[in-house]
Amino acid sequence: MSEAVPILSTHGLVAGYGDFQALFGVDFEIVPGEIVALIGANGAGKSTFLRAIMGLLPSRRDMIRFDGAPIGGAPTHSMVGRGITMVPEGRRLFTGMTVEDNLRIAMDCARSSARRSESAPWTIERLHELFPILADKRGTPVERLSGGQQQMVAIARALLGQPRLLLCDELSLGLAPAVIRDIYRSLPLISATGTAMILVEQDVGLAKTTSHRLYCMLEGRMTLTGRSENLDQAAITDAYFGSHHAVA
Repeated sequence: MSEAVPILSTHGLVAGYGDFQALFGVDFEIVPGEIVALIGANGAGKSTFLRAIMGLLPSRRDMIRFDGAPIGGAPTHSMVGRGITMVPEGRRLFTGMTVEDNLRIAMDCARSSARRSESAPWTIERLHELFPILADKRGTPVERLSGGQQQMVAIARALLGQPRLLLCDELSLGLAPAVIRDIYRSLPLISATGTAMILVEQDVGLAKTTSHRLYCMLEGRMTLTGRSENLDQAAITDAYFGSHHAVA
């Protein structure tokens, strides 16, 4: 996949919150259909990196490129229109509304976007095949779902935007191992449609086995990158902590 043209790349990306700088010269790339894991301890800058891509944090225009065009600092709605969607940490579903309502809102937004077409790969019916429980729970208010079911709704909602690039922030956070396995089994099916995925994950083993390539962040900088299958535990440990510690 490394020979393909990147769908998204960053070039010396810096970003932060007011006077606090959180990213320091981050270089990154991902190609269509690729799953790239981004690992690192709490505070390493992983979520900040996703927020910068989505236009939620200011950055210089030429620091982020999508399809070769500079998009850094562009409004979030324009990112969605280009085909970048996000599953945020904490899911952020519309409470007081059913599963079906949450998905219908996403569909309505997609219909008004240039990304929507008759050949769009993701429909509610297709998502029911991906996550059958959503069909069973279609009339259930989302706040009455389990955490894993809510995460499936959040993923389905993002997919209805017909993304070319899907940003996933801590999909496994707070979920039972069996539920995590169910969710992560869906990721290769999503990437098989050509959608690229950036997967922020603290579980190093899960990130490594799910992804094609892996980046590690430490204190706002990339400390390691390579094909996931080729990275050994010692290299990941050093990159993750910056010193010799064991990573579970």
